[in-house]
Amino acid sequence: MKLTMKFGGTSVGSVEALKKVAGIIEKQRRQGHQLAVVVSAMSGVTDKLINAAKQAEAGDESVAHQARLEIESKHAKTTLAFLGESPAREAVMTQVRGFLDEFELLCHGIRVLGELTPRALDVISGMGERMNARQVAAILNARQLPAEAVDATELIVTDGHHGGAKPLITETESKAQVRLEPVLSAERVALVTGFIAATVDGVPTTLGRGGSDYTATILGRALNADEIWIWTDVNGVMTTDPRIVPNARTIPQLSFVEVGELAYFGAKVLHPRAIRPARQANIPVRMLNTFEPDNPGTLITDKIDREGHVVKAISAIRYLNLITIAGTGMMGIPGVAGRTFSAVAKTGSSVLMISQSSSEQSICFVVDSKDVLEIVSALKEELSRELERRDLDEISSQPDVVILAVVGAGMKGTPGVSARVFGALGKAGVNVIAIAQGSSEYNISLVIAQGEADTAVRLIHDEFHLYE
Repeated sequence: MKLTMKFGGTSVGSVEALKKVAGIIEKQRRQGHQLAVVVSAMSGVTDKLINAAKQAEAGDESVAHQARLEIESKHAKTTLAFLGESPAREAVMTQVRGFLDEFELLCHGIRVLGELTPRALDVISGMGERMNARQVAAILNARQLPAEAVDATELIVTDGHHGGAKPLITETESKAQVRLEPVLSAERVALVTGFIAATVDGVPTTLGRGGSDYTATILGRALNADEIWIWTDVNGVMTTDPRIVPNARTIPQLSFVEVGELAYFGAKVLHPRAIRPARQANIPVRMLNTFEPDNPGTLITDKIDREGHVVKAISAIRYLNLITIAGTGMMGIPGVAGRTFSAVAKTGSSVLMISQSSSEQSICFVVDSKDVLEIVSALKEELSRELERRDLDEISSQPDVVILAVVGAGMKGTPGVSARVFGALGKAGVNVIAIAQGSSEYNISLVIAQGEADTAVRLIHDEFHLYE
């Protein structure tokens, strides 16, 4: 089989973790699989790089030098554990020092100019991946597993939107196939940097949050992989957060649509963007645990399983704010909703959930708490005439709310699911502030007070026996 595998920061963050990674790759390679392996930076490295760049913008260049020492030490200790005092280790460390020299020079320039541009931030943010890909390739070669480090800037072509670039699929497929197919055909492991990419002109970009997962699914599609395996530090997708519900269990199989709902609402699974390439190419995705590699994890496919549990999982987004626009004058006036969300869009904020009464006297929506002041200000400006005429009574915000998403394809066409959800919460006195359900019936979303979130998750988890 041809596999695209991705290992996140915790999976490659220490000597012990990297031993696990090397063992997993060796096992799959010995079984004859062709492997394109995407690696993140070692845990903590990207945060140090970004923080140093921001401190340099504020005028403090010393943080960059300290970060350089810490990152170099981390890689030096790791390479020593695997490669000893060998020419191979010195070759890797020479490359690591080269990247760190460039990093310090960039931070010096940022300090002098007093500006950290999005382009410079993308270059700095991706250096951890570039160092680690070379390190892991050397570790594999030392184990007699031929491997080659490849920067994703050679493979993934994007637009010029720094910090969250959009891949250009046709160009990416062409470049990825030309660059990687010869590596795989020669029975070498391709070690690819996650998160980073480049424009058509070769300007470095990054794919944004969840970028390494996205790299894996993009390459899986480009290479027509048989499967995509995402290795993390948990046993696949859980029914809910095990820190809240200790008897939460791994879900053996999910559909792309269910995973998309869970990912959007905060579950620790693939980022919603990362699901898209695999879903479009209908490539199965496995979510696996680096530290328990024999655990089957979760298989994600296009198949919707309506057997078994009606509800599959519960996820939550916390630290949110509910904004309400209300007034009897809203009834029958066209365009109020359009103007409302146009004003929100101009702030660059995302709306996570919307609910409107059928009487049209109120509309409410949920946003990230950090955006609420800017959004309320924009709404008051946009709807100032309606407020003056008293067509609108108020634009108010309620802090400290949580969206709970109850997800499962089996909910579609099954009577009584909502009654069981609200009944379980009602018996325990948990108040539901707002509700939304899409026509797909795969998700019921509830807004509740943050202080009641954990209790609500436990109640719903028990109601649908998700521990079984």
